[in-house]
Amino acid sequence: MIHFKPIDITDQDLFSSYLYASEEKDCDFSFANLCSWHFLTESSYAIIEQFLVIRFVNQQGEHEYFMPLGTGNRLAVIEILQACAQQEQVPFCLRGIRPRIQEELEQYFPGQFEYISDRDYFDYIYLRQDLVELKGKNYQPKRNHVNKFQKEYRYSYQPLSPELIPDCLQFEATWCMRHGYIENENIRNERRALTYALHHFDALNLSGGVLFVEDRLAAFTFGTPINHNTFGIHFEKADIHIDGIYSAINQEFAAHLPEQYLYLNREEDLGIPGLRQAKLSYHPVLLLEKTKAIRKP
Repeated sequence: MIHFKPIDITDQDLFSSYLYASEEKDCDFSFANLCSWHFLTESSYAIIEQFLVIRFVNQQGEHEYFMPLGTGNRLAVIEILQACAQQEQVPFCLRGIRPRIQEELEQYFPGQFEYISDRDYFDYIYLRQDLVELKGKNYQPKRNHVNKFQKEYRYSYQPLSPELIPDCLQFEATWCMRHGYIENENIRNERRALTYALHHFDALNLSGGVLFVEDRLAAFTFGTPINHNTFGIHFEKADIHIDGIYSAINQEFAAHLPEQYLYLNREEDLGIPGLRQAKLSYHPVLLLEKTKAIRKP
C-alpha cells in the first residue's frame, strides 16, 4: 500500500519542482490552493516512480487522484493507483484528464474508463496582455468601465504587503456579511480558505494588489504561479457599490505582474450565471476542460 502524506506548507519546494517546469495550467494544481482548501479536500501526496501523485477525498468520502505529474512511464503509476483503489474497494477515479491523456488511456485501457466533464468546473485562461491593454472592439465595455472609474474616483494601487493583510481581512469580513455568509456554505468555505492563505501569505509565495478609493481600501486580489508561464488568480474582492472597480483591480494587477506570466487562470464559474457572464466577458483564450476518468466496474 502506498503511503500518502497530508500536504503541508513545508512541501512547497517539492511541489514547485514538479509544477513550475510543467505546462499544467489547471488551478487545482496550485500549491496555495491545495494548502488553503485542505480542510475541505484532505489533500495528500506521494512520489511514485518519480511522479507526483496528489490525492484528495471527494464528497462521498472516497479517494480520487489528479493525473500524475512527472516524466517517464505514467501508465505504470496509474496501474499502481488502480490497485490502491481496489484495496480500498472504491471506484478508481482520475481527474484533470486532457484529450491527449484520454487517448493514451484508451490505447492501454480500451473501453475501461468512463469520461465525465463538467462545464461548471472549466478554468478560464486569459492572455495577461489582453487584460492589461483591453484593446479592440471586444474589450470596449471593459475600457469604458475602467475609464469611468478613473474619472470619477480618486484612487491608488499598491502591491499587497503583509502590513495590509489585516485591512484585507476586515474588508473581506464585511463583504461576506453583505453577501449571505451565514446562509451560504460556499461563502463560509471560501472565507476559511482565504483567511488561511492571507495568514500564510509569504510562505505560500502569494502576490496581490490593493485598490484604495478616497483613501479607503475598496478592492484586493491575490494569487500565485501555477507554472513557469501561468499565474493563478485565487481570490478577488471589491466593493460592488463602486462602479468599475472589479475591472480596475483586474487590469491593475495584471499590469503589475512580471511579464514572464503569459497566461492568467481565473478559475471556474461553478455554474453561477452572473459569474459565468463576467468571466466570458473578458474573452478567455482557453476554457480548460477538466475531465474525470472513472474506471468501469
